[in-house]
Amino acid sequence: MILSVAIVIYTCNAEIEDRAKGNLYDDTKTIPFNKVALLLGTSKYLKNGSINPYYKNRIEAAVRLYNSGKVRYIVISGDNSTKNYNEPDQMRADLVLSEIDSSNIYLDYAGFRTFDSIIRLKEIFGQDSVTIVSQPFHNKRAIYIASQEGITAIGYNAKDVSRSFGLKVQVREKLARVKVFIDYLFGQQPKFLGDKIKIH
Repeated sequence: MILSVAIVIYTCNAEIEDRAKGNLYDDTKTIPFNKVALLLGTSKYLKNGSINPYYKNRIEAAVRLYNSGKVRYIVISGDNSTKNYNEPDQMRADLVLSEIDSSNIYLDYAGFRTFDSIIRLKEIFGQDSVTIVSQPFHNKRAIYIASQEGITAIGYNAKDVSRSFGLKVQVREKLARVKVFIDYLFGQQPKFLGDKIKIH
């Protein structure tokens, strides 16, 4: 049983790693232009009240990418499942503080999972190509989902965190990658779709 689980985890992770090859960028000088960037949401604060480094690094990466002229618009997709928790609004506020024009920022409040964010990018925002902004491990999974949805995707890598700090996240990521295959096996759909939003 344990061996079977290990094989499944290894196979799913290997497939996602392979699909991402050649599609990840660390340098704005070499990354191709895309009209739209998809900034994947996360919480700004950790449980102890300090700034979440995953959040901080994603914001900084999105600002670099936008200021380099390699994207024209940013879609922020994150969780707004309760009145007091709103990832897209928080991220937009910090992007605006970094002098990104708010009229070039679009918000997806129903990005509860990466799976939902990618599908909604196509179904709601009408995009079939995108630059995804997150940490490398996350970009790889997002690129795989995009490929399954007929979206041409590349990833711009936000700075990762130390292995010791991010151990729990890395373990969770291994399982999240298995969940991607389960979602497709059972025909999973986003929690919400809704009206289309045109990106000018």
